[in-house]
Amino acid sequence: ADHAIAGTVVVPGAGLVEFAIAAGDLVDCPVLDELVIQAPLRIPASGVVDVQVHVGEADEAGVRPVTVSSRPSGREGWERNAEGFLAPVAAAVVHDGADVGAWPPPGAEPVPVEDFYERLADRGYVYGPAFQGLTAVWTRDGEMFGVVTLPESADTAGYGIHPALLDAALHVSMAATPLGDTDTDTDTVQMPFAWN
Repeated sequence: ADHAIAGTVVVPGAGLVEFAIAAGDLVDCPVLDELVIQAPLRIPASGVVDVQVHVGEADEAGVRPVTVSSRPSGREGWERNAEGFLAPVAAAVVHDGADVGAWPPPGAEPVPVEDFYERLADRGYVYGPAFQGLTAVWTRDGEMFGVVTLPESADTAGYGIHPALLDAALHVSMAATPLGDTDTDTDTVQMPFAWN
């Protein structure tokens, strides 16, 4: 209920990521190679939603397809919410050598975040307390740095990455980019659709 987009409560993309990773853990494919959101997983005001995560057979490299689907409980047919691939090991990641040993990073400029969630609500992103984890943001030469936290009351048991924490990490880029600038369509709500 703490994650509503354009007036509809939806499971955050970070939650679909957690579904896929949890399923991958069960079949020794703990790495999310890719997950593309096909349709938001909507939560009705009343009733139950069934969620199904399906992991397919491994190919010769050990990579497995994964899908996340949902339907209102008791109904026929499933809506595909996301599809992607799980891998047994992560691909090598090339880092640009950014040194984040000093905090905040030297030369980084602070970005005001005091009214950030109120400004987001004006744009159609309504986050309750569990999803208001952004506490500080800085920018430096096109880079963005942030601090995100979970409320102390959050239950973190059983999560690889708590969806509210991962979702809050996305808020860093939203805070570092001016909301409501003249080049932005204020009637459009944007959501992340590809994850890896």
